Amino acid sequence: MRNFELPGRSMAVARHGMAATSHPQSTLAAVNVLQRGGNAIDAAVAAVAVQGVVEAGSTGIGGDCFALLSKGGSTDIVAYNGSGRAPAATDLTLFEQQGIDKIGPQSVHSVTIPGAVEAWARLVRDHGKLDLGELLQPAIKLAREGYAITPRTAYDLGQQVEHLSANATARKTFLDADGKAFAVGSVHTQPELANTLEAIANHGPDAFYKGAIADDMVETLQGLGGVQSQADFAAAKGEYVKPISTEFRGRSVFECPPNGQGITALLIMNILSRFKPKPDPLDIDNLHIEIEATRLAYAARNAYVGDNANSSLARHMLSDKLADELAAMIDLKHAVALPAYSEVEHKDTVYISVVDKDRNAVSFINSLFSVYGSGIVSKRSGVLFHNRGQSFSLIRNHPNQIAPGKRPMHTIIPAMVAHEGKVELSFGVMGGHYQAMGHAHVLSKVYDHGMDLQSALDLPRLFPLPGTATVETEEILRKMHGEELKRRGFEIAVRPSPIGGGQAVAIDWKNGTLSGASDCRKDGMALGY
Repeated sequence: MRNFELPGRSMAVARHGMAATSHPQSTLAAVNVLQRGGNAIDAAVAAVAVQGVVEAGSTGIGGDCFALLSKGGSTDIVAYNGSGRAPAATDLTLFEQQGIDKIGPQSVHSVTIPGAVEAWARLVRDHGKLDLGELLQPAIKLAREGYAITPRTAYDLGQQVEHLSANATARKTFLDADGKAFAVGSVHTQPELANTLEAIANHGPDAFYKGAIADDMVETLQGLGGVQSQADFAAAKGEYVKPISTEFRGRSVFECPPNGQGITALLIMNILSRFKPKPDPLDIDNLHIEIEATRLAYAARNAYVGDNANSSLARHMLSDKLADELAAMIDLKHAVALPAYSEVEHKDTVYISVVDKDRNAVSFINSLFSVYGSGIVSKRSGVLFHNRGQSFSLIRNHPNQIAPGKRPMHTIIPAMVAHEGKVELSFGVMGGHYQAMGHAHVLSKVYDHGMDLQSALDLPRLFPLPGTATVETEEILRKMHGEELKRRGFEIAVRPSPIGGGQAVAIDWKNGTLSGASDCRKDGMALGY
């Protein structure tokens, strides 16, 4: 139980339905859908559509998504990969001829074909109770009539003025007449996005992937030197996939398979399972083991993971043999020496967890990758494009090498936890590359230390940058353990913004109640009825 004398908030607790998101308007939209008869997937899609308007720097129809769905608490979990692919005309040789060895965050080549809209429509059609057009109405209204800028949105917007100013349409869309960020409490509209969402509501996903809106997106991207085509958009389609899982502290943890990095989160948990944690969740040795498990697991991710979901990869990365080998390398006296690896910095996302009255649970994540994605907005349709292609490798024969029609390694990962044959937790942690570590960190705090969901999400965080001995730390941990971590061979870096976020909803099958939590690092909330 939390200490009520300390700053913080309690978990939300309710009987019938619960939603947890990183924005109040999104949570409210989800709960409203549940109360008028929609189920968990309906509520999740309504919520994420709203977030694509009110928290546009983190998500939107120009991005990708992944989802896990449990019906009635069943461990026969449905997984959907809604990530987009590189254009058919992608050619690594052209990058090599131009001397490009890395795709930049504002590069038009970082824009893979957005998969979110197709995924929303498919999931609602196959598993929802309401019509997609109805679910998009709250987002349309907010985009057209306006919404108030919240504190974290204002903070993110203020950090990205230069990024958005590089594109004329982005500048006009997200900055004021003087080219400055909107302040907290300012009312902002996105009329072009409202029109696009309305077209999708009226005509389905084809309104986005074919016709005038697709033409506008292609024209915008090709005008910047991109090779995206109408055919690429028309061919966009996600797929149902089989979840992967491991056992952690007597529970089954489920993730989506590659091209996502969920397999990395499971590997971290397998390594942590080889150690007995000390009672204090912030004990320096506990943190040291988490850091090293993360560094080792991410090294494996960077070597093996791309658009290559297959049983042999899963067997290797989730084997006892690999976990034993990596755990044996951890020495509490000093940092493990890893080979150097160039890695893009970690980014931003939104995560949504919803459980309905029938105990259908949805773990849903949607992302633009960087804050405000590529910073490229389509000229007439108001679509802000993600820059997920920045994650591709330009090294030939690498599992994550860019190629026509290929999906990049994805950092966004929804998760679920089951115990005694029923799903008991739907959760996710935002923060780009941090997410795999974040999953292991939160579950360790809940199951190793008995912390409630809200307290576990609110704990201070750190993150070792993949392939390095540099550990980004939030201020509290830097003051507590910075010097000792340096003594052990780590380099301590100041994280310029909070590390990630997170939401969770737990099912108490004995009492028939739900508990929800939403990370203090965002504007959001958990709310039930």
